[in-house]
Amino acid sequence: MRALMMTAPSQGSDRTQVREIGEPRPGPGGITIDVAYAGINFIDVMARRGDPGYAGAWPYVPGLEATGTIRELGAGVSGLTVGQRVAAFTPGGGLAEVALARAALAVPVPEQVSLLTAAGAPMMFATALLLLTDAVRLGSGESVLVHSASGGVGSAIAQLVPVLGGGLRLGTVGRPDKVAAARQSGYDLAFARDDDVIEAVRAATGGSGVDVVLDPLGTSMLDVDLAVTAPGGRIVLFGNAGGGQPAPLPPVGKLIGGNIAIGGFSISSLSVSAPERVAAALRRVLDLIAAGRLDVAVTEIDSLADVPAVHQLLADRRGNGKYVTRLTTESDTP
Repeated sequence: MRALMMTAPSQGSDRTQVREIGEPRPGPGGITIDVAYAGINFIDVMARRGDPGYAGAWPYVPGLEATGTIRELGAGVSGLTVGQRVAAFTPGGGLAEVALARAALAVPVPEQVSLLTAAGAPMMFATALLLLTDAVRLGSGESVLVHSASGGVGSAIAQLVPVLGGGLRLGTVGRPDKVAAARQSGYDLAFARDDDVIEAVRAATGGSGVDVVLDPLGTSMLDVDLAVTAPGGRIVLFGNAGGGQPAPLPPVGKLIGGNIAIGGFSISSLSVSAPERVAAALRRVLDLIAAGRLDVAVTEIDSLADVPAVHQLLADRRGNGKYVTRLTTESDTP
């Protein structure tokens, strides 16, 4: 089968290529999927550049989400059938014609939802939902500040905040030319991070600050986060997109004095420790899509051979929204 393979760490796409490799077989509790579409994520870039913890071994086949039809069931799997349409989290290897997944992390796709649309749901919308419901427990009318607001998870958060009853949506982006994309995805206001973000947020909130900050940038913006979070607010760090060693967290006195909580979130870790919660989030997202309450806008990439260029687009901070690559020639219109 064809798969996208990274042969060694690199800052560019020179060590990423499409290769023929053997088809995987499912073990106990697993399934294989004939992949129709696979999501492309910034976490692939983090694996490509060799950030610790993202590529288990080299060579590495990236890809953490896929949609398609079940090819084979491993021992002990129940509730799923061969040929069933599913969306799944994959433990790497999603960017291939056949992908492995844990059955516990595969969710049937409603008939009203295409596999193309569903491919934008696992890493993007399920992550956004869990951040808002589990990590920060968003309350009615609460304001939210999101960094990297024009990216996949950022744009998903913008849609989910009003669905969950939240209030003002503020976003930051790394480049001024991305402000428009963040606004189009639903943010009430968006700012480039080279502006005075603290002053902009204070002005937007009447000086009170925001209730929730969702930050995928490691600790590089943590001083800003603390400065703009209202008393009783919550900051959740859910990535380290810039790479490098995160700085130490602030002294406990600063958190106690400000009545501010800082937490962390990793959907990859949660998929290991509590797969039922991750699957439930994906199921809820797919149901919201089927009901027309969420709009999953994806940019479709024609083939695996085009994925390295998209990885570089994301590495250069020039991407917007969600990218999905096609691996099938069959039509999938619900």
